[in-house]
Amino acid sequence: MTWGSAFQILGGVGLFLFGIKLMSEALQYLAGDKMRQLIGSLTRTPIRGVFVGALVAMLIQSSSGTTVMTVSFVHAGLMTLKQAVGVIMGANIGTTVIAQIVAFKVKDFALPILGIGVLLVLFGRTKRQKYIGNGLVGFGLLFLGMQTMEASMSFLRDRKDLFLAFSSSPMLGLLVGTAVTMVVQASSATIGLTMAMAAQGLLPLEAALPILLGDNIGTTITAVLASLGSNRAAKQAATAHVLFNVIGAAIFLTFLPFYQSVVASTSADIGRQIANAHTIFNVTNTLLFLPFVPVLVWVIRRIVPDKGGAVVAGPMYLDIKLVTASPAAAVDAVKKEILHMGELARSMLLDVRRAFTENNPKMIGEVTQTEKAVNEINRAISSYASEIWQGGLSSDLSTVLGSYVNGVGDIERIGDHATNLIELYEYKLDHGVEFSTLARGEFDDMFDLVERAVRLSLESLNEEDVAKAKEVDALEDEVDRKEKILRKNHILRLNKGECSPAGGVIFIDILSNLERICDHAHNISLIAFDISKLHR
Repeated sequence: MTWGSAFQILGGVGLFLFGIKLMSEALQYLAGDKMRQLIGSLTRTPIRGVFVGALVAMLIQSSSGTTVMTVSFVHAGLMTLKQAVGVIMGANIGTTVIAQIVAFKVKDFALPILGIGVLLVLFGRTKRQKYIGNGLVGFGLLFLGMQTMEASMSFLRDRKDLFLAFSSSPMLGLLVGTAVTMVVQASSATIGLTMAMAAQGLLPLEAALPILLGDNIGTTITAVLASLGSNRAAKQAATAHVLFNVIGAAIFLTFLPFYQSVVASTSADIGRQIANAHTIFNVTNTLLFLPFVPVLVWVIRRIVPDKGGAVVAGPMYLDIKLVTASPAAAVDAVKKEILHMGELARSMLLDVRRAFTENNPKMIGEVTQTEKAVNEINRAISSYASEIWQGGLSSDLSTVLGSYVNGVGDIERIGDHATNLIELYEYKLDHGVEFSTLARGEFDDMFDLVERAVRLSLESLNEEDVAKAKEVDALEDEVDRKEKILRKNHILRLNKGECSPAGGVIFIDILSNLERICDHAHNISLIAFDISKLHR
């Protein structure tokens, strides 16, 4: 083997992987906000997870990338281990698409496709046209990489004896496939190499299949690396990926002659046979494991036991790995973090109410401590969003992320007003100020409306529900009207001497802060309107 051949192989693999990367970025951009919605639906049943995992892996052209996302979701508590297993199974199915595309042998069209793609990139008028061009360039490079790999191996045609060991020792082929994929961290590239060698007549089907099974084991290294430094739940998700592929490969290796005969019957072309073998393995493996997901989860928890962790006070969902794995997933993580931040701000509001109605001084410390967490999350979301924007986003996703970032400011202000309210309670407590029975009733009525507006605004954001956003809009009008009436009533009580001047000042300030909280809740609800416009 000459240095020229080695560089040719390396270049072919590079072109192949870069082509996949360009296709992935183009598909994710063109999918836009639909990609975020798809990822947001991952946290459902295992069966749904299989379908969604497959679709996401097709879009980002990587089972490893989908698994990294899954590990991050489990780490953040967005997904249970049982749900994650389904997504991992689906991701393995989705990644087989690349092999099927390569097997079509449209290599003669690689350069024309590449040329059209470059023209769109250079002369496209819109960003969408340029991304379509990027996708076509990636598609062309994919086949150009395959051509380069195949050509680089032509010198081995007279040295088929080097590959006889793979035919006589399936275990050796399994180990080689595993090792190479672990190094490259891309099963698609290893499968592409296998198909290239088979196309040159270097690998018969019986030798290629064990290597293929090894590829599926080797690809689990990415999930394992992603789980390092994460919590036990993330490590359990990575273990699920390893067990699923290792046990599946062991089963297929046991029945290798039968597996070979089934694959051989699907096509006369060796390239198509390998692509079909990859699909058959992952689909069959999923069908075998799906009924036993609870058992697999039980086994995983014995291997990597659950371990209780401390309550997370700061950001929970902002995993930096998602920014590179999928911008759409990162945007969805921002949404989850905003909802987490919103619930903390809402809890501050409820603690303020307890302080006033139960005369509970302990709530002062609770609100102060929670405000620190809200401020920390506010800073973390701003920094995380900047990272996402620097990576490039579709116009739809950029609009959604912009709306989320604006909403963060409103939630932070709700927290500030809750802090103002607890300070008013502290002043009331220190100076022995009491409210009249009528004032306490008005306080409760106003608080009911405002708390409901905050809760509905967060629900409208979570569910992207315009109907609930409209309810918040109506509540804001009602709170504005009520604030004016209560302020007027309280001034009348002051004039009649039915309330102390100190109590009057505190009560007026409470009304003002509650009215401002409702304004911010209304701003949060507007996010649902912004997103609904993208779906029309």
